[in-house]
Amino acid sequence: MSRKTSHYGFLPLLMLVVALLGVAPGEAVSFALADRDREQAIRAGKKSIVLEEFGAEWRLRDASGQTLVVMTPFHRLALAARNSAFRGAEIKPRDIESVLKDHTGVLSFWATLRGNKIDFARFYTPTLMAGSLAVKASFVQNERTALREEDGKYAARCIYVFPADGLDPRGRVTLVVRDAEEREVAKFTVDLAAMR
Repeated sequence: MSRKTSHYGFLPLLMLVVALLGVAPGEAVSFALADRDREQAIRAGKKSIVLEEFGAEWRLRDASGQTLVVMTPFHRLALAARNSAFRGAEIKPRDIESVLKDHTGVLSFWATLRGNKIDFARFYTPTLMAGSLAVKASFVQNERTALREEDGKYAARCIYVFPADGLDPRGRVTLVVRDAEEREVAKFTVDLAAMR
């Protein structure tokens, strides 16, 4: 077998894997889902109920145990389809439209941040950095009564939504969260090219 033939011998296998996963190589996040993307998200959500790990591509963790879930339109629709599948039902068209209405054209983050007192996150402000562009959030929901954890620290669940205008779907963005004194309390770098 020649070197050229052996090099391309894996191409049919790669195409089979891509077809089974329903994801083309090099896809990146989409801020508005086409019909094909909607179908793939619903299919991924339904299939996920038999998988041990769902959503790993959208989750990040920093060194201090703070976590971030990147809620792209694809991820949000897959999550809705997953929840319907757990109930043994098909996701309804009106639910699909509702999810997409709220998540099209935006990039959302669900952050679990840690602090020393129950209301530590109350005045946190997020900024999304995309190169030299600083994007302000269009929606901020900081949990005011954080949950106490076993180690005595508190965990606050916060939601930050940013307009996607001007964001490169194949680029990197950095979510920076600051406290009332403008001190950085969390920083997550997100590779948008690595997620749908």
